[in-house]
Amino acid sequence: MDLVLASSSPRRQDLLEEAGIPFRVIVPEIDEWDAGSHPELSPHDLVRLNARRKAEAVHQLKLHAPDSIILAADTVVVCEGRILGKPLNQDDAKAMLSWLGARTHEVLTGLAWLGVRDKILREHVARTRVTFRRLEAPLIAAYLDKVHVLDKAGAYAVQEHGFDLIERVEGSLTNVIGLPMEVVRSWWEEARLDT
Repeated sequence: MDLVLASSSPRRQDLLEEAGIPFRVIVPEIDEWDAGSHPELSPHDLVRLNARRKAEAVHQLKLHAPDSIILAADTVVVCEGRILGKPLNQDDAKAMLSWLGARTHEVLTGLAWLGVRDKILREHVARTRVTFRRLEAPLIAAYLDKVHVLDKAGAYAVQEHGFDLIERVEGSLTNVIGLPMEVVRSWWEEARLDT
């Protein structure tokens, strides 16, 4: 079975490798929707539809085998109704982390699983609650010096010194990294049994 990851994210690739799931990467060529361009969408629908659009964009490229399955994902951070995507620059990252300090937010990841042959599309949205400790300016500055955050929703990565910032995680830790592996492993095992 040919699993195609529709993502350039090294974190998602690492998670699949650690799980022993063979895959190859085809990066979708689409602009991700965000809360600014689609304010009518809930965070749940935003990540679900972005994941679906990524899977469908890779399907349209026709660079896969007939028995391929395409896996796509999209992640956002939501705090008090505000959607935080990737920061625009270091100042934006600093503002995001300052605002998240001493608050609980949700990490939402939309998954799309598209079977090329039978066009079956499975979708799931995973939610994990993350509580940050109180973040003083020196801690934020030190974190931003250590970690490149401009490609990370919410301006942090749990796997890169994230517990300098985090007090508690409730739910899937791999979801916070970018791919809820509990769901992916289940889908992968079901697909292997079907072949």
